[in-house]
Amino acid sequence: MIRTIVAALALGALVNATSAGEPDPRDWDAVLADARGETVYFNAWGGSQNINAYIEWAGAEIERRFGIELVQVKLDDTANAVAKVVAEKAAGKDEGGSVDLIWINGENFAAMKRQDLLMTPGWAEDLPNWQYVDVENKPTVRTDFTVPVEGLESPWGMAKLVFFYDEARTDPADLPSDAQSLLEWARANPGRFSYPQPPDFIGSSFLKQVLVELVEDRSVLQEPVDEATFDAVTAPLFAYLDELHPAMWRSGRAYPQNYPAMKQMLADNEVDIIFAFNPAEASSAIENGELPDTVRSFTFPAGTLANTHFLAIPYNAASKAGALVTANFLLSPEAQARKQDPKVWGDPTVLAPGKLEPADRRRFTALDLGVATLAPDELGPALDEPHPSWMERLEGEWKRRYGVGN
Repeated sequence: MIRTIVAALALGALVNATSAGEPDPRDWDAVLADARGETVYFNAWGGSQNINAYIEWAGAEIERRFGIELVQVKLDDTANAVAKVVAEKAAGKDEGGSVDLIWINGENFAAMKRQDLLMTPGWAEDLPNWQYVDVENKPTVRTDFTVPVEGLESPWGMAKLVFFYDEARTDPADLPSDAQSLLEWARANPGRFSYPQPPDFIGSSFLKQVLVELVEDRSVLQEPVDEATFDAVTAPLFAYLDELHPAMWRSGRAYPQNYPAMKQMLADNEVDIIFAFNPAEASSAIENGELPDTVRSFTFPAGTLANTHFLAIPYNAASKAGALVTANFLLSPEAQARKQDPKVWGDPTVLAPGKLEPADRRRFTALDLGVATLAPDELGPALDEPHPSWMERLEGEWKRRYGVGN
């Protein structure tokens, strides 16, 4: 989902003055009244049929309950939505913007925050359903790739890097346990592993996973990229990729376009190990008939990357009240439980079950998370995402070294 803004964000810092008529979620009755009759243009990655179906369900519920029309603007790149807001700001369109709600995190959120392109801070923690968010055990609901959220976006779901394989073809005893053993596995099984080509988010996440494992001092990744030390810090990563690529699918001369393409390669017996940022992805794919029921999940015992994805409201959204109501509904126990069901999406909740009423808690305990979903204690530690600047810089260096024509 996540992409970097390039030239558009070179416009410099922009000042966001809070609109005098901005809705206040602390007066929820007024927000509901203002929202009725509004149309909310929800800009969200549209590359997954089950996610689109979930958003369609949510839209029907939001219209029935609150009189709001939810229109999904299907993106292949989140940066496209952010660029719209940047262009509108540059044109002086500070009201009536074309984007009401964005599915976002990482460098796109950091860019919008830096450019003052988001609705007034604090709104997210004033939503009625914020009371159920697991702020105690899920610190990334308040920190987005090291950047403090400050109530500028509402958490929507949790993500953790998990690997998948087909036990009908691959012996679990032979699975890699870290990046180095993955390299050794690839050498022993040439052509049976690949990753999506950056700047695809999943492919770029693989680069970050390897870098986090191999870097000498992980703390440097929590700060913005320092050009003076970039080459030295990333040398282990690119030395690793230089060794890995010849052992990959098509000898590293071609790459899957994205995760859905990589998933199809596993189904077609072109590769043996793939990965995603959703612990229930394999179970969801089995439920949807995309992968055989012999596919299982595994992770690295020392940890894999984890983060939260969010919903943000641009400073100039035309339907801010409707966007608030939509974000609050998507944070509700009902919507979060449905989203976590692998038969629907399988995206882990941001809520704390212990904070829920018994009936809502049962929504989650009744879920069958699927045959290929690891239990929480099997997922291993969560590794911190690097500062957003690392993704853009790594992608640029990857393209320079390995991109088409190199």
